[in-house]
Amino acid sequence: MSTKYTRRQFIKRALAATSTAIIASSFAYWYARYFEPKQLEISTHTIKHPTIPQEFHNVKIVQFSDTHVGHYFSLDQLNKIVDKINAQKPDLLFFTGDLMDEPNKYAATNHLIPILRRLDAPLGKFAIYGNHDHGGYGSEIYKQLMEQTGFTLLMNSSKEIFLKDSKITVVGLDDVMLGRPNFEQAFQNVDTSSYTILLAHEPDIAERATEVGAHMQLSGHSHGGQIQLPFFGPLITPPLGSIYYEGAHEIGPTSMFLYVNRGLGTTRLPLRFLAKPEISIFTLLSM
Repeated sequence: MSTKYTRRQFIKRALAATSTAIIASSFAYWYARYFEPKQLEISTHTIKHPTIPQEFHNVKIVQFSDTHVGHYFSLDQLNKIVDKINAQKPDLLFFTGDLMDEPNKYAATNHLIPILRRLDAPLGKFAIYGNHDHGGYGSEIYKQLMEQTGFTLLMNSSKEIFLKDSKITVVGLDDVMLGRPNFEQAFQNVDTSSYTILLAHEPDIAERATEVGAHMQLSGHSHGGQIQLPFFGPLITPPLGSIYYEGAHEIGPTSMFLYVNRGLGTTRLPLRFLAKPEISIFTLLSM
Protein backbone atom coordinates (compact mmCIF):
# COMPACT_ATOMS: atom_id res chain seq x y z
CA MET A 1 0.00 0.00 0.00
CA SER A 2 1.50 3.34 -1.06
CA THR A 3 2.11 6.05 1.51
CA LYS A 4 0.31 9.34 0.93
CA TYR A 5 1.85 12.63 2.01
CA THR A 6 0.10 15.88 2.75
CA ARG A 7 1.27 18.98 0.92
CA ARG A 8 2.95 20.18 4.12
CA GLN A 9 4.79 16.87 4.59
CA PHE A 10 5.93 16.91 0.98
CA ILE A 11 7.32 20.44 1.30
CA LYS A 12 9.11 19.56 4.54
CA ARG A 13 10.73 16.51 2.96
CA ALA A 14 11.76 18.49 -0.11
CA LEU A 15 13.28 21.22 2.04
CA ALA A 16 15.12 18.62 4.14
CA ALA A 17 16.54 16.94 1.03
CA THR A 18 17.57 20.30 -0.43
CA SER A 19 19.19 21.38 2.83
CA THR A 20 21.10 18.10 3.06
CA ALA A 21 22.36 18.49 -0.50
CA ILE A 22 23.47 22.08 0.17
CA ILE A 23 25.27 21.10 3.37
CA ALA A 24 26.94 18.11 1.70
CA SER A 25 28.08 20.16 -1.30
CA SER A 26 29.30 22.97 0.98
CA PHE A 27 31.31 20.51 3.06
CA ALA A 28 32.73 18.88 -0.09
CA TYR A 29 33.81 22.28 -1.41
CA TRP A 30 35.39 23.24 1.94
CA TYR A 31 37.22 19.92 2.07
CA ALA A 32 38.45 20.13 -1.54
CA ARG A 33 39.43 23.81 -1.28
CA TYR A 34 40.95 24.15 2.17
CA PHE A 35 41.67 20.72 3.64
CA GLU A 36 42.88 18.14 1.11
CA PRO A 37 45.30 20.48 -0.74
CA LYS A 38 47.27 20.66 2.54
CA GLN A 39 47.19 16.89 3.24
CA LEU A 40 50.64 16.05 1.90
CA GLU A 41 51.28 12.37 1.26
CA ILE A 42 54.84 11.01 1.17
CA SER A 43 54.79 7.79 -0.83
CA THR A 44 57.69 5.33 -0.58
CA HIS A 45 58.79 2.75 -3.14
CA THR A 46 61.64 0.26 -3.51
CA ILE A 47 63.07 -0.30 -6.98
CA LYS A 48 64.90 -3.53 -7.77
CA HIS A 49 66.59 -4.06 -11.11
CA PRO A 50 69.55 -6.17 -12.27
CA THR A 51 71.27 -3.13 -13.82
CA ILE A 52 71.33 -1.14 -10.57
CA PRO A 53 74.98 -1.34 -9.41
CA GLN A 54 75.90 -2.47 -5.92
CA GLU A 55 77.34 0.98 -5.25
CA PHE A 56 73.85 2.45 -5.76
CA HIS A 57 72.20 0.04 -3.33
CA ASN A 58 69.98 2.08 -0.96
CA VAL A 59 70.45 5.32 -2.90
CA LYS A 60 67.39 7.45 -2.17
CA ILE A 61 65.64 9.46 -4.88
CA VAL A 62 63.04 12.11 -4.06
CA GLN A 63 60.66 13.36 -6.74
CA PHE A 64 58.48 16.44 -6.47
CA SER A 65 56.39 18.02 -9.18
CA ASP A 66 53.79 20.56 -10.28
CA THR A 67 54.07 23.14 -7.52
CA HIS A 68 52.31 25.76 -9.67
CA VAL A 69 53.59 28.55 -7.43
CA GLY A 70 51.30 31.53 -7.76
CA HIS A 71 47.96 32.67 -6.43
CA TYR A 72 47.04 29.30 -4.89
CA PHE A 73 50.51 28.04 -3.87
CA SER A 74 52.56 30.46 -1.81
CA LEU A 75 56.24 30.95 -1.05
CA ASP A 76 55.50 29.89 2.52
CA GLN A 77 54.05 26.61 1.27
CA LEU A 78 57.11 26.05 -0.91
CA ASN A 79 59.38 26.72 2.07
CA LYS A 80 57.57 24.03 4.03
CA ILE A 81 57.88 21.58 1.12
CA VAL A 82 61.63 22.22 0.99
CA ASP A 83 61.84 21.40 4.70
CA LYS A 84 59.88 18.18 4.12
CA ILE A 85 62.14 17.14 1.26
CA ASN A 86 65.39 17.91 3.11
CA ALA A 87 64.11 15.91 6.09
CA GLN A 88 64.08 12.84 3.82
CA LYS A 89 67.83 13.29 3.17
CA PRO A 90 67.69 12.49 -0.56
CA ASP A 91 70.79 11.41 -2.46
CA LEU A 92 69.17 12.48 -5.75
CA LEU A 93 66.44 15.05 -6.28
CA PHE A 94 64.19 15.23 -9.35
CA PHE A 95 61.71 18.00 -10.17
CA THR A 96 59.41 16.96 -13.00
CA GLY A 97 58.06 20.32 -14.14
CA ASP A 98 55.51 23.12 -13.71
CA LEU A 99 57.22 25.25 -11.07
CA MET A 100 55.11 28.39 -11.50
CA ASP A 101 51.57 28.50 -12.78
CA GLU A 102 52.25 31.54 -14.99
CA PRO A 103 55.99 32.29 -14.97
CA ASN A 104 55.76 35.44 -17.09
CA LYS A 105 53.19 36.97 -14.71
CA TYR A 106 54.70 35.87 -11.41
CA ALA A 107 56.29 38.92 -9.77
CA ALA A 108 58.22 37.17 -6.98
CA THR A 109 60.53 35.01 -9.10
CA ASN A 110 63.63 36.23 -7.28
CA HIS A 111 62.13 35.13 -3.98
CA LEU A 112 62.12 31.55 -5.23
CA ILE A 113 65.91 31.46 -5.55
CA PRO A 114 66.92 31.26 -1.84
CA ILE A 115 64.13 28.74 -1.20
CA LEU A 116 65.10 26.33 -3.97
CA ARG A 117 68.81 26.75 -3.16
CA ARG A 118 68.13 25.21 0.25
CA LEU A 119 67.28 21.87 -1.35
CA ASP A 120 70.18 19.50 -0.77
CA ALA A 121 71.03 16.27 -2.60
CA PRO A 122 74.70 15.21 -2.74
CA LEU A 123 74.40 13.28 -6.04
CA GLY A 124 72.60 16.12 -7.78
CA LYS A 125 69.40 18.09 -8.32
CA PHE A 126 67.79 17.66 -11.73
CA ALA A 127 64.81 19.32 -13.39
CA ILE A 128 62.86 19.23 -16.65
CA TYR A 129 60.39 21.52 -18.37
CA GLY A 130 56.65 21.16 -17.89
CA ASN A 131 54.05 22.75 -20.12
CA HIS A 132 53.52 25.67 -17.70
CA ASP A 133 57.28 26.33 -17.61
CA HIS A 134 57.20 26.92 -21.37
CA GLY A 135 53.77 28.56 -21.41
CA GLY A 136 53.39 32.33 -21.52
CA TYR A 137 56.96 32.93 -22.70
CA GLY A 138 58.30 31.45 -19.50
CA SER A 139 61.01 29.19 -20.94
CA GLU A 140 63.97 31.48 -20.30
CA ILE A 141 62.65 32.58 -16.89
CA TYR A 142 62.45 28.96 -15.75
CA LYS A 143 65.84 28.07 -17.26
CA GLN A 144 67.64 30.89 -15.46
CA LEU A 145 65.86 30.18 -12.20
CA MET A 146 66.77 26.49 -12.13
CA GLU A 147 70.38 27.19 -13.04
CA GLN A 148 70.63 29.84 -10.29
CA THR A 149 69.35 27.37 -7.70
CA GLY A 150 71.77 24.53 -8.40
CA PHE A 151 69.53 22.35 -10.56
CA THR A 152 70.77 20.70 -13.73
CA LEU A 153 68.06 21.39 -16.32
CA LEU A 154 67.83 18.49 -18.75
CA MET A 155 66.22 19.26 -22.10
CA ASN A 156 66.56 16.35 -24.53
CA SER A 157 69.84 15.55 -22.78
CA SER A 158 71.33 13.12 -20.28
CA LYS A 159 73.73 13.04 -17.36
CA GLU A 160 75.71 10.11 -15.98
CA ILE A 161 75.91 9.84 -12.20
CA PHE A 162 78.93 7.99 -10.80
CA LEU A 163 79.64 6.30 -7.51
CA LYS A 164 83.19 4.94 -7.64
CA ASP A 165 83.39 3.21 -11.04
CA SER A 166 79.67 2.50 -11.35
CA LYS A 167 77.00 4.68 -12.87
CA ILE A 168 73.33 5.24 -13.55
CA THR A 169 72.00 7.67 -16.15
CA VAL A 170 69.35 10.37 -15.89
CA VAL A 171 67.66 11.54 -19.10
CA GLY A 172 65.42 14.60 -19.39
CA LEU A 173 62.87 15.03 -22.18
CA ASP A 174 61.66 18.47 -23.19
CA ASP A 175 57.96 19.06 -22.56
CA VAL A 176 55.85 17.17 -25.07
CA MET A 177 52.96 19.65 -25.24
CA LEU A 178 54.74 22.99 -25.62
CA GLY A 179 58.41 22.14 -26.02
CA ARG A 180 60.41 20.32 -28.68
CA PRO A 181 60.79 16.78 -27.38
CA ASN A 182 63.34 14.62 -29.16
CA PHE A 183 63.86 11.07 -27.92
CA GLU A 184 66.74 10.38 -30.29
CA GLN A 185 68.66 13.45 -29.13
CA ALA A 186 67.87 12.75 -25.47
CA PHE A 187 69.19 9.17 -25.65
CA GLN A 188 71.99 9.62 -28.18
CA ASN A 189 74.76 9.41 -25.56
CA VAL A 190 73.03 6.92 -23.27
CA ASP A 191 74.43 3.48 -22.54
CA THR A 192 71.17 1.70 -21.73
CA SER A 193 73.04 -1.28 -20.31
CA SER A 194 73.34 0.93 -17.22
CA TYR A 195 70.23 1.76 -15.19
CA THR A 196 68.48 4.62 -17.00
CA ILE A 197 65.87 6.96 -15.51
CA LEU A 198 63.79 9.16 -17.81
CA LEU A 199 62.24 12.36 -16.52
CA ALA A 200 59.26 13.29 -18.71
CA HIS A 201 56.55 15.69 -17.59
CA GLU A 202 53.71 13.99 -19.45
CA PRO A 203 53.27 10.31 -18.46
CA ASP A 204 51.44 9.02 -21.52
CA ILE A 205 54.62 8.83 -23.62
CA ALA A 206 55.67 5.79 -21.57
CA GLU A 207 55.40 3.26 -24.41
CA ARG A 208 57.89 5.29 -26.45
CA ALA A 209 60.19 5.44 -23.42
CA THR A 210 60.38 1.64 -23.32
CA GLU A 211 61.41 1.58 -26.98
CA VAL A 212 64.46 3.77 -26.38
CA GLY A 213 65.64 1.76 -23.39
CA ALA A 214 64.48 3.56 -20.25
CA HIS A 215 64.22 1.35 -17.16
CA MET A 216 62.25 3.89 -15.13
CA GLN A 217 60.13 6.93 -16.00
CA LEU A 218 59.12 9.63 -13.53
CA SER A 219 56.34 12.02 -14.54
CA GLY A 220 53.82 14.49 -13.16
CA HIS A 221 51.40 16.72 -15.10
CA SER A 222 48.06 15.07 -14.30
CA HIS A 223 47.72 16.04 -10.59
CA GLY A 224 46.00 12.67 -10.17
CA GLY A 225 43.09 14.27 -11.99
CA GLN A 226 42.94 16.82 -9.14
CA ILE A 227 39.26 15.96 -8.56
CA GLN A 228 38.26 12.29 -8.42
CA LEU A 229 34.97 10.60 -7.63
CA PRO A 230 34.70 7.26 -5.81
CA PHE A 231 34.38 4.28 -8.20
CA PHE A 232 34.69 6.67 -11.15
CA GLY A 233 38.12 8.22 -11.04
CA PRO A 234 39.16 11.65 -12.32
CA LEU A 235 36.52 13.97 -13.73
CA ILE A 236 39.03 15.61 -16.08
CA THR A 237 42.59 14.70 -17.04
CA PRO A 238 44.95 16.80 -19.18
CA PRO A 239 46.23 15.82 -22.62
CA LEU A 240 48.96 13.17 -22.36
CA GLY A 241 48.02 12.57 -18.73
CA SER A 242 44.83 10.56 -19.07
CA ILE A 243 46.04 6.98 -19.59
CA TYR A 244 48.40 7.06 -16.61
CA TYR A 245 47.17 9.76 -14.25
CA GLU A 246 48.71 8.63 -10.94
CA GLY A 247 50.75 5.95 -9.25
CA ALA A 248 52.93 3.04 -10.31
CA HIS A 249 52.68 1.09 -13.57
CA GLU A 250 54.71 -1.52 -15.43
CA ILE A 251 54.98 -0.64 -19.11
CA GLY A 252 55.70 -2.78 -22.15
CA PRO A 253 57.52 -6.07 -22.61
CA THR A 254 60.48 -4.81 -20.55
CA SER A 255 58.20 -3.92 -17.59
CA MET A 256 59.59 -0.40 -17.38
CA PHE A 257 58.62 1.18 -14.09
CA LEU A 258 56.50 4.32 -14.52
CA TYR A 259 55.54 6.50 -11.62
CA VAL A 260 53.14 9.43 -11.97
CA ASN A 261 53.40 11.89 -9.11
CA ARG A 262 50.20 13.79 -8.22
CA GLY A 263 52.10 17.03 -7.75
CA LEU A 264 51.84 19.62 -5.00
CA GLY A 265 49.87 22.56 -6.33
CA THR A 266 46.73 23.08 -8.38
CA THR A 267 45.85 24.76 -11.64
CA ARG A 268 42.63 26.22 -13.05
CA LEU A 269 40.65 25.30 -9.94
CA PRO A 270 42.23 25.48 -6.45
CA LEU A 271 40.65 22.14 -5.54
CA ARG A 272 41.79 18.61 -4.75
CA PHE A 273 39.43 15.76 -3.98
CA LEU A 274 40.70 12.17 -3.54
CA ALA A 275 43.96 13.33 -5.12
CA LYS A 276 46.23 14.40 -2.27
CA PRO A 277 49.42 16.35 -3.00
CA GLU A 278 52.45 14.08 -3.04
CA ILE A 279 56.19 13.75 -2.65
CA SER A 280 57.57 10.44 -3.94
CA ILE A 281 60.57 8.57 -2.52
CA PHE A 282 62.32 5.75 -4.40
CA THR A 283 65.04 3.59 -2.86
CA LEU A 284 67.23 1.76 -5.38
CA LEU A 285 68.14 -1.83 -4.55
CA SER A 286 70.75 -3.86 -6.41
CA MET A 287 70.08 -7.54 -7.07
